[in-house]
Amino acid sequence: MSLPLSSQNVIQYLQAVGMCSLEDGKLEVLNLPVNRKNYNLVVDVVGNHKLLVKQEHGTENEGIIHELFNEWLFHQLLQKFPVLGNISAIAPLVVHFDEENSILVRNYFSEYLDLGQYYKNSNIFPTDIAAAIGTTLAALHRTTFQGKEYRDFMATAPQGQFRYHFYNPAQGIGSLDPAIFGNIPTGALKFHVLYQRYESLEAAIADLAYEWNACCLTHNDLKLNNILIHSRWNQLDNCLVQLIDWEACTWGDPAFDVGTILASYLEIWLESLIVDPTLELAESLQLAMTPLEEIQPSLVALLQGYLQAFPMILTYHPNFLVRVIKFTGLALIHQIQDKINKYKLFTDSHLYMLEVAKNFLTMPEQSVLSIFGISEEEILSPIAKIQQIPQPEKEKQLVRLYYENTRLRGC
Repeated sequence: MSLPLSSQNVIQYLQAVGMCSLEDGKLEVLNLPVNRKNYNLVVDVVGNHKLLVKQEHGTENEGIIHELFNEWLFHQLLQKFPVLGNISAIAPLVVHFDEENSILVRNYFSEYLDLGQYYKNSNIFPTDIAAAIGTTLAALHRTTFQGKEYRDFMATAPQGQFRYHFYNPAQGIGSLDPAIFGNIPTGALKFHVLYQRYESLEAAIADLAYEWNACCLTHNDLKLNNILIHSRWNQLDNCLVQLIDWEACTWGDPAFDVGTILASYLEIWLESLIVDPTLELAESLQLAMTPLEEIQPSLVALLQGYLQAFPMILTYHPNFLVRVIKFTGLALIHQIQDKINKYKLFTDSHLYMLEVAKNFLTMPEQSVLSIFGISEEEILSPIAKIQQIPQPEKEKQLVRLYYENTRLRGC
């Protein structure tokens, strides 16, 4: 990287690449919070037209280099295949990419709000928003489902680099080593100890990795803060939401995307728990500041919106809902790990979150009612006339990918 960006030189950079000119007058620059991966600046170019300028500052050892290339590649995919670009909620936003300096520039939505922040401020969960998310995600998965041309396009790599065609995120937590003790909160060690004690949990994650089925284009990081909602969403007929930050997109398993966004909703509930040594888990879950009952209608609306827009997924994967539940549990575990590793944050509520995640992964069928408040039959009842084809059973002579007491660390 030869040009580290800052609020002092970003205007000169944009002028040099033709994104703005001296005639535009005085331009305002806003520094967004720095995250682990990118340095982000918002530049008010002309009037209310704003640009988001992102520069990657990771290294290959951190495993996050070339993520901006991924977003640029997704932009090119939308340009090459107009049927994808016509999905308004994933419309192309990128206007410039500088691979040499790891800089990406995209249009900034002034009239949109971060969905996670919207929920936090309003503490209401309109089902229309959730249904719009499910419908949009289904459109992406349905359009690219088993499409070799999309898969091959996403296999493109930066010049001189090797790129895996498939990435399997169904992996657990690494083993404890001496280096970790000085890098995480002392209380978080209990999380690692409990995780490694649950052999059934690690076996369930290993099974999930074995069942991984990459068959369409996936966002791969679909959390609430990667979804924008229009400030006047309740006055619009469409385009309520925008899915952003496609840095992790890849050819993947659709159940992973659905499970990740459901887990992001459930995190609101789980992080509002009343934690006290005198309370059992069930009591704490019932006393949450944001009750699960307030979120459940949105969970159902999101899933039903998805399945109504992409009913064919149930034909190819009759156990799709169960797999979504498992990925929801896995996403909750990854959320805990992110809080520990990135923000050095760990609370007793995360231990409860681990227990809930374990139930989702090891008892997914029984967890459907507890998550959604209704049965699987009730969830699927609006999905009319779905034809299911018999699925071939796995050959019994296949060798397991793991031993009972061996942890799977990735593929």
